[in-house]
Amino acid sequence: MFYHVQNLINPIVDDQPDPSAANALQEGLGGQFGEMRTMMQFLFQSFNFRGDGIPYLDLIQGIGIEEISHVELITKTISRLLDGAPEYHGKKFDTPGKGGKATMEVGKEAQNPHHFIIGAQGALPVDAAGNPWSGSYVHNHGNLVLDLMDNLVLEATGRLQKCRIYQMSDNKTLRATISFLIARDEAHQMAFAKALETLGVDWNKALPVPKFDASKFPEVKKLMDAGIHREQYHFRLDSSQMEKIFSGKSPIDDGTELVTLKEPRESYPNPIAPERPEEFAPGLDPEMQAMADALSEFKERTIRDMTKKAGSDPSKRGE
Repeated sequence: MFYHVQNLINPIVDDQPDPSAANALQEGLGGQFGEMRTMMQFLFQSFNFRGDGIPYLDLIQGIGIEEISHVELITKTISRLLDGAPEYHGKKFDTPGKGGKATMEVGKEAQNPHHFIIGAQGALPVDAAGNPWSGSYVHNHGNLVLDLMDNLVLEATGRLQKCRIYQMSDNKTLRATISFLIARDEAHQMAFAKALETLGVDWNKALPVPKFDASKFPEVKKLMDAGIHREQYHFRLDSSQMEKIFSGKSPIDDGTELVTLKEPRESYPNPIAPERPEEFAPGLDPEMQAMADALSEFKERTIRDMTKKAGSDPSKRGE
């Protein structure tokens, strides 16, 4: 079973809308080496895991669960980069485009007009060329060593591509998210390399990939200074054996230590996306809005009454 907290694993930084940056970031979401693949690959490997190598199962599954939060983060970042790009400021119940005005003209100029036609200024499960994400990207060999090696190559390739995306735009919204993912991809490289190391495979001369000083990217340096590139989380409410693998010195032998934690040290607010009348999203007409508001008011009043009653009834206190 999975539980969740309605927070983000990293904050989304505000900047101007940028549909081109959003489209570049689509590769990191729905590309062959993007976050959707890492999430599905690691989860499928964990669900299909055979044998009693529980520390390896916990490692693969813990990273897979983290990847769910990465899919959420990068999706919301793409949506933020798109949101408001047409600069439409009509009122909620206005009719966008009345009189023949093109309120979303920017959409036809965007690198991927589907962001405006299909996605309502939101992310799509596609790569930067608009190709749909495919389950054929997912590799689940059923052989632990081969799975770990495949996962290591996947994280290395994803990190390489994210470093390229970083250099494609100086938009602060894009860079904050891509920098976090660069740092976390290195942590995952260390995790799979450490697992292979316990099985007799020596990776310390090859990693990380790409081989460069990530602290040259100022946003990444801040995260590395906080040590998040040497942490891994298991997200278990019960016990985990991940620490049997993810601990001790880093596989690249740089003097750093690997640390297993239950969850990230911090989480961040998960803001609600604003309504976009020009996209007819969410599209409530005045009558439906009135019904929705009445229901919300009824729920709030019921909760207040129950709280007040419990406070005045000694037998209900503490329940």
